Amino acid sequence: MNENKEKLIKETKAQKPEKAHKTVSNPLAKQLNELRKPALKKAAPDKTDIKPALKPNDKKTREITNPITAETSSIVARINNFNTNKTANRMYAGYMNTSPVNSHRVIDYTELVHSLNDAFANKTAVHDLFTAVHDLFTENLNSVFTAFGVFHEKSKCINIKLFTPMGSTYTSKILLSDDTNPVVQCFKSTSPVVKNDNKFLNIPYLQNSSALMLPLNSVSGCKGVMVIGKDDIENHIDLFSFIANYCALFMDNVELLEQTNKYANTDTLTGLYTHRGFQEVLKAELKKAEDNGSNLSIVMLDVNNISKINRELGHAKGDEVIKLLAEKVKQNIRSTDKAGRYGGDEIAIILPDTNTPDAKYLAEYITYCLSCCFVDDVGPVKVSVGIATYPECSRDQEKLLILAEQAMYISQAKGYKEGMSAIISSSDFNFWDNDALNSFAEVVAKRHAQLGIDFEEELVHKFNNEQIVSQNHLMELANSLAGAIDAKDPYTKGHSTSVSRYSEALARAINLPEDEVQRIKLGALLHDVGKIGIPENVLKKPGKLENDEWEIMKQHPVIGAEKVLKPNEALRDLIPIVKYHHEHLDGSGYPEHLKGDKIPLAARIVAVADTYHALISDRPYRKGMSVEKACEILKEGAGKLWDADLVRQFISIAPSLSTSI
Repeated sequence: MNENKEKLIKETKAQKPEKAHKTVSNPLAKQLNELRKPALKKAAPDKTDIKPALKPNDKKTREITNPITAETSSIVARINNFNTNKTANRMYAGYMNTSPVNSHRVIDYTELVHSLNDAFANKTAVHDLFTAVHDLFTENLNSVFTAFGVFHEKSKCINIKLFTPMGSTYTSKILLSDDTNPVVQCFKSTSPVVKNDNKFLNIPYLQNSSALMLPLNSVSGCKGVMVIGKDDIENHIDLFSFIANYCALFMDNVELLEQTNKYANTDTLTGLYTHRGFQEVLKAELKKAEDNGSNLSIVMLDVNNISKINRELGHAKGDEVIKLLAEKVKQNIRSTDKAGRYGGDEIAIILPDTNTPDAKYLAEYITYCLSCCFVDDVGPVKVSVGIATYPECSRDQEKLLILAEQAMYISQAKGYKEGMSAIISSSDFNFWDNDALNSFAEVVAKRHAQLGIDFEEELVHKFNNEQIVSQNHLMELANSLAGAIDAKDPYTKGHSTSVSRYSEALARAINLPEDEVQRIKLGALLHDVGKIGIPENVLKKPGKLENDEWEIMKQHPVIGAEKVLKPNEALRDLIPIVKYHHEHLDGSGYPEHLKGDKIPLAARIVAVADTYHALISDRPYRKGMSVEKACEILKEGAGKLWDADLVRQFISIAPSLSTSI
């Protein structure tokens, strides 16, 4: 009986591979049969030929092997396993479990499909997908390793990333010119390739096993190769092919998404970032600069006379000029720099880790390159260049862009010096210079009104943060601020300057001390500064104001005192003038209905001067009055609305005052 049992075991061990050999119907059967020949020889029923790598818990193994020998084999395997899997750090990564996989494990396909669905769900990156698929192969199919090779067009190579069950990863590169490599053969033929070892991967310490290479085929072509290390490959080729094609489809979708995002943020004419893409990149780069404590410069370039070129030579010629500028920018910036089409004609460059002098150097080189390029019917391309640097100029993204654009407009106003563009940094000019103020107003009005950046508020912010070095300096700043605010209302242009002059004359006429005269002169210059907070639809209304509109208008003295003067220590003594210049002696004025002598003298002086200039000035609803008529109205209100002595003194000097406005 024992002899019959031993005979039966021998027959079973000898015939079982042949049965699998005969039933292989896959196109790779011939290649697989060749690979199985060594296994057929080793399957001979020699009792001494027991592999130490067999698992002791394999039921079929226990049935046909000596228990003592199998136990010894298990101990050896455990020792080997201890020695090779002791660590998985970078230096020793890749020592693999030498115990064999259970090649006869029955696959639960329902569970497998469920796991496969989980592997692909909510993945947005190719690397995450590869990791999930590797985990699937390891847990559900007992693969020895999983590798993914992605084809790189420019370098003509396949970049391999290999995952092991222990969590180690390896990377290698296989040149497409290596036709002897099975990975290359699989990629070029777009068909599966089977090898009985994995030595061609050149991965040290990798457990040897058969390897199946499958092309990652999609509708756009072969994306690369998937390699699976597993000894019973022939049983799962169709399954692996399905998963490989699924991976390729996923890779295609990721590429399409990346291209869509790229095209959405790429200007079709220049190949640079669109305005939106540029803003997104700038936001990220500013965050890096903040985290690293480094500089970041923005260079903004505008083609001069582009409107004239478009009008006289056509938009095709204008596009040619802009494309030339874009090409010169791309050729001369670093790989870490980013450029975008900021506006219709402007191109902006983001320069990380770059201070103002280095940004100027780059801008000078670009303008030099452009000066050497001649466009038919246009000649050399000329640009205006503005620079703003973080954090020197501003830490706010929008303000940084405003300053760069402002500097660009100043460059445009400065023109050319020795045939080269004037390259202006926002740190180079005085904010209160006429060119600077006009440029700033133009930028805010043209670009940034919709972003909630208010020109007048920015002026006040600059005004209150300015370092005052002298009384003359303060007067210059106040003149600039008052002029900018008067510009909001075209009918009161020059109003603040005239009221200041009239107030100064009246203060001298009543023999006030010189320092008080200067204080009144400055206070009168800023008496309407609170109009900064009045909506333009109220301020510029051509007709008579409604009651609710008039209530809004009456807030401007308080706004001027509280919002503009109070934050600036050097101007706080002007608050009574600005806040109370609309009070009346009988208490009918505003904002606090003060009466008589409770109204500061300086405010009473400015009130007379302000009323006089308002009477002789043109308004949307009436023409300006004559000096005589204006003085007549002042007489009628003397003692009720305005100080009678001040009115009498003012009428006496009024004819000698210039009435031009």
